[in-house]
Amino acid sequence: MRELASILHADLDAFYASVEQRDNPRLRGRPVIVGGGVVLACSYEAKARGVKTAMGGRAARMLCPEAIVVEPRMSAYSQASKEVFEVFRDTTPLVEGISIDEAFLDVGGLHRIAGPPVDIAVRLREEVRRRVGLPITVGVARTKFLAKVASQVAKPDGLLVVPPDGELAFLHPLPVRLLWGVGPVTAEKLGERGIRTVGQIARLGEATLVSLLGQGAGRHLHALAHNRDPRRVEVGRRRGSIGAQRALGSRPRKPEEIEAVLAGLVDRVTGRMRKADRPGRTVTLRLRFADFTRATRSRTLPRATAATQTILDTARDLLTEVLPLIETRGLTLVGVAVGNLGRHGFVQLELPFRKPDRGALDSAMDAVRERFGSAAVTRGALVGKDPGLVMPMLPD
Repeated sequence: MRELASILHADLDAFYASVEQRDNPRLRGRPVIVGGGVVLACSYEAKARGVKTAMGGRAARMLCPEAIVVEPRMSAYSQASKEVFEVFRDTTPLVEGISIDEAFLDVGGLHRIAGPPVDIAVRLREEVRRRVGLPITVGVARTKFLAKVASQVAKPDGLLVVPPDGELAFLHPLPVRLLWGVGPVTAEKLGERGIRTVGQIARLGEATLVSLLGQGAGRHLHALAHNRDPRRVEVGRRRGSIGAQRALGSRPRKPEEIEAVLAGLVDRVTGRMRKADRPGRTVTLRLRFADFTRATRSRTLPRATAATQTILDTARDLLTEVLPLIETRGLTLVGVAVGNLGRHGFVQLELPFRKPDRGALDSAMDAVRERFGSAAVTRGALVGKDPGLVMPMLPD
């Protein structure tokens, strides 16, 4: 554990909505919803009325009738993200991007030339506002985990430094949902036993947590509740999985519609895998239902591949397993990801008896899309249909 609180977690506030308010003065100070069918993002003025990301557009407008709904502009968000990351890299060479709107920065070695971490954090926020025109919240602590918690507590447009001698006093009164790995199911399981704060978790023995949540989750939460997080800020860390998802809105979908959406997502994912030269083994299907519950199914293949048909066949098998849940609960989001990615330069071996030559077909489609754009080739099942938004993201 370092002696100085010198890890920054910088997180843009309501990113998509903030870009819209920056670019359109009439939206400033007013409730803004990005996305009509499903809320992709919303301003803090809309959040104050109960609007949440991933909520159906109709429900959001009922909560906030005066909200201004705007169509998403992914190219504008991508450009803003690039500009913000330029500010990050001008601040320190030790930058670990987490998503297009947040990153960890290590400023521990800059004291002599740039001053203490809190001064660096103040200048970082000023530079993002001056150069990009966006509000950003920064948390500063000795660990990545606590820096991220600090930024969550400081939102919106804030700065919070957790001093080394005040870490547990800051952390323990907070709700358990702020711990990494605590989702709605885990929070409910802990709440049933009267465990609602981080301090209550810290007072439990590790063995007790393991018995409640399993070995992995129990040991993980016990460590975080005591602010034990040895992870360093990693520069150039390659992502552990490549995925894509699409919000579907609230109307019912037939199985063939869902399969077509899934095929389009797999096309996107496998194209990115081949471009990054990163075949993978584990296919994961993620679903969100109309009642906001979620389901995840995954399967590990015998060998790594980036072949579209192989991964699509696996994803379809996983979808078949959950069709009964979709019929009873409805479906509002579907996502697919491939993990256990191989390292750069891995040579993919295709079975020689596969016909047609799907590897050659994938390569031909990649070449066409590279030259003429991603919309140049599409599946027959998706012709004339909305392909959904391609979300901006960090490089693979």
